[in-house]
Amino acid sequence: MVTGVPTIPTALTRPVPALGTAGLSEAPPGGAAPAVLYGRDRELAVLAEVLDAARTGRGGALAVVGGLGMGKSALLAAAAGRSGEGFRVLRVRGVRQEGSVPYAGLHRLLRPLANVIERLPRHHAAALAPVTGGGTETAPFALYAAVCSLLSEAAAERPVLCWIDDAHRLDRVSLEALAFAARRIPDVPVAMLFATRKGHPASAVRGCLADLPRLALGPLDEADAVRVLESLARGNVDEELATEVVELAGGNPLALAEFAAAFTPDQLAGNAPPPRALPARSVLRAHYRRRYLRLTSGARRLVLLAAADDRLDVGTLARAASEDGIDLRELEWARASGLIRIDGDRLEMPAPPARSSLYADASPAERRAVHELLARVLDRGWHAPRRCWHRAALADGPDEALAADLAESAESLQSVSRHAEAARSWQRSAELTADPETRADRYIAAASASWKAGRMRRARAMLRQVRPCTSDPGRLGRAALLQGEIEMVDGLPVMALWILQEAAGHLADVDPPQALTALLQASAAADTTGDRHCHRDLVQRAIALAERSSPSASPIVEFVHCYFAGMRAAALREPDEAYRRLRRVLELADEVADGSVKSWAATAAMVLGDDRRARDLAARAVAGTRDREGAVMEPRALGVLAHCEVLLGRYPAAESTAREGLRLARAAGQRNQVIEQRALLALLAAFRGDRDTALGHLDGLAEEGGQRELVRATSLETWAMACLDLADDRPADAAARLRHPVGSASGHPMLRLLAIPHFVEAAVRAGRPDDARRAFAAFERWASLARGPGRPALAERCRALLAEDDEAAAEHFEAALRRHEDGDSPLEMARTALLYGHRLRRGRRPRDARPHLRNAAQIFQRSGAATWAARARAELRAAGETLDDPGRPEESGPLAELTAQQLQIARLVAGGATNREIAAQLVISPRTVDGHLRNIFARLGIRSRIELAHLFIA
Repeated sequence: MVTGVPTIPTALTRPVPALGTAGLSEAPPGGAAPAVLYGRDRELAVLAEVLDAARTGRGGALAVVGGLGMGKSALLAAAAGRSGEGFRVLRVRGVRQEGSVPYAGLHRLLRPLANVIERLPRHHAAALAPVTGGGTETAPFALYAAVCSLLSEAAAERPVLCWIDDAHRLDRVSLEALAFAARRIPDVPVAMLFATRKGHPASAVRGCLADLPRLALGPLDEADAVRVLESLARGNVDEELATEVVELAGGNPLALAEFAAAFTPDQLAGNAPPPRALPARSVLRAHYRRRYLRLTSGARRLVLLAAADDRLDVGTLARAASEDGIDLRELEWARASGLIRIDGDRLEMPAPPARSSLYADASPAERRAVHELLARVLDRGWHAPRRCWHRAALADGPDEALAADLAESAESLQSVSRHAEAARSWQRSAELTADPETRADRYIAAASASWKAGRMRRARAMLRQVRPCTSDPGRLGRAALLQGEIEMVDGLPVMALWILQEAAGHLADVDPPQALTALLQASAAADTTGDRHCHRDLVQRAIALAERSSPSASPIVEFVHCYFAGMRAAALREPDEAYRRLRRVLELADEVADGSVKSWAATAAMVLGDDRRARDLAARAVAGTRDREGAVMEPRALGVLAHCEVLLGRYPAAESTAREGLRLARAAGQRNQVIEQRALLALLAAFRGDRDTALGHLDGLAEEGGQRELVRATSLETWAMACLDLADDRPADAAARLRHPVGSASGHPMLRLLAIPHFVEAAVRAGRPDDARRAFAAFERWASLARGPGRPALAERCRALLAEDDEAAAEHFEAALRRHEDGDSPLEMARTALLYGHRLRRGRRPRDARPHLRNAAQIFQRSGAATWAARARAELRAAGETLDDPGRPEESGPLAELTAQQLQIARLVAGGATNREIAAQLVISPRTVDGHLRNIFARLGIRSRIELAHLFIA
């Protein structure tokens, strides 16, 4: 039964588990699945649109297409449950046994409408007689038209939802009639949802539903698949188990359900190895097996070759077929079965669970035969890694020579950035290695390759194998360093902080450069969480270790020493020492090719005030990580580059960089980086006053960032909300946010410093200049070090806002605008011009204010800052000049008689603001507001605020 809609007769229903995805064509073993859907938000939104349209009288149809087990049925059930309130539900599911019986599907679907059929015109009721069992076969068009008429009549009472599940199994007449109706319901409150199997051979399905809108169900991503698995297993699943099962399931919800139902307690606890294939009684496994057994012996052999090698190409298959005496024309039979697909020169299995299932169902002799055959025919030089892999599949126990060959092939794969394959080879090499210390090295290498491939869970699973193999400090330290780096981007930074400190402890005596690298990473974790005390301790520890080590041992020793010594000097306000040390950091960065070193050097350049140099170093860091580390380090490097662009005021470039960082972080599964990039994008949207975009990026961010203790991200969120408050002319709210950041007693120190110009503006406008002066002192010291124009321009703007007399304010505003002209931030120039124009207008110099306000409005408009552009135009109107605004509706009626400032005050009064609130917002006295209000009443011929509010409503 679907919640919120009438009960469907039992004969027409079946269990439809709402997996944390979308449902299944068959009920999974192990009982009911959870009612929460994971990973199908987009699909649910599309279905909700169809149902909402039908509810308002605009009918529509949609074909939901997906492979076996992809969750078509549960998706429809969830959509009907969420959005189907008030619908009359007609549901039918195609049954294989009735597929050749004409009218069988219509008979089951339309039975609940027996009373409606009686109200139809006689010729339509007669055409439906074969469906109800009361007449002989009728002409197709008459039947189809009668079905349309019946649905329209049923929808006259309330909207109708026709839910056709497993449409590929319906009889042809019923499917054609329903598809005919689906094309003719745009003006009828009927929603028709078809669920059909992707790639099903039934030609009726392809012909009937081909022209309907389609919604394709793809596999779930790794994160959603893990959530599904954990919800089905009713608790946390061991990480290694989750990693293996998610990969085997290939994002298929039914496969996940079947795996979860077969987990043993030892597997859930991590005490037993993960499964290698779907359970023996699996519905999916039986489905693939039936397809496989229908093939000829030669076609079966070709499919098994593809199952044994996921990189098989047509040329290699042809050589294998020739050596095994198989006619290559049998490949067409294998392809027609849907078990394999030819994509260019490559063979692949479309359904990942099929590979492991068919391989597991093969006998040991069959598996050995295909591996031996592939090892023989993979005889090209570039086939060496795969040839070695197939030889390893034949090994029954440890084999040092074979393990060494696998390690060599893994290194060659890594050299060409094939990290996922390298990780698999390293893992198999470790399994075949007898010496525990060497095995630990190879597990670390497997984890590193998995990390570079963006497979965090597998990397963690490999690292768990290291500690049982070794007690060597160097190996334990390298494993902890890698684990800490993974935790930094995809776990809890506070955990990363302690893991990295442990790594530094292991490595301090055996590998000082690596120990210093661990401390450098630990300082990044402390910075992310805003832990200043721990950061200070790490600085002291790193300096002491660097001083004990020889700089000649590695450039990283001197680099880290100078970096931390320079940062400490800057914190202690020792500018000469800070300058000397950090300048050396920039010199060393030019000598080291490592991209991450350049990211740290970019941070040093920011502290020195050399923002352009910081940007150049950050851009080189991105290029370096892209060349050497693959995608894994690039999101972090892009984040540093985006922050450098923000410092320079290049907001469009920063937004583009942050979007690329967000895309790569999502692809690599780096959830912490995803949160930080979203927070930065929200801030950039807030600078423009784009509330909808900013709030879209911030949706759920505060909660998730708080759970992970990402103080830097939550501080960005606070700053963004404050900027939106400023854009909406709520300076007191903005000042309160920036003075007391949410999520931490003090927020992130560096971000608080960067936000001071906005705090000064908010505090001054809110009538708290003393708070603004105290905050500005820190920014003023920092801005004095800057070599570029950006920060000095903001400092001059702050001085202008804090100036007590108009003459001093004008002097500082003019200085700020001159510096802005040498910089790269038109948006900040426009903000300064707006504030300057406002000060001039308030000082009764409207003629002098107009050029600045006009310039501000035009820059805001070009920059897409519509909210700020409107503010600038309102100020310009108050100064006695109007700037054309095609998007602004003109006031009509009595309101057109008001001046710009009177209209602004009238709007605020109509919105419920008091005279004192209006005065604070417009920076005028309450007495002036009272005078304007008397003139407004006189001009409009009204006597009260209520009458004024009615004019705006009208």
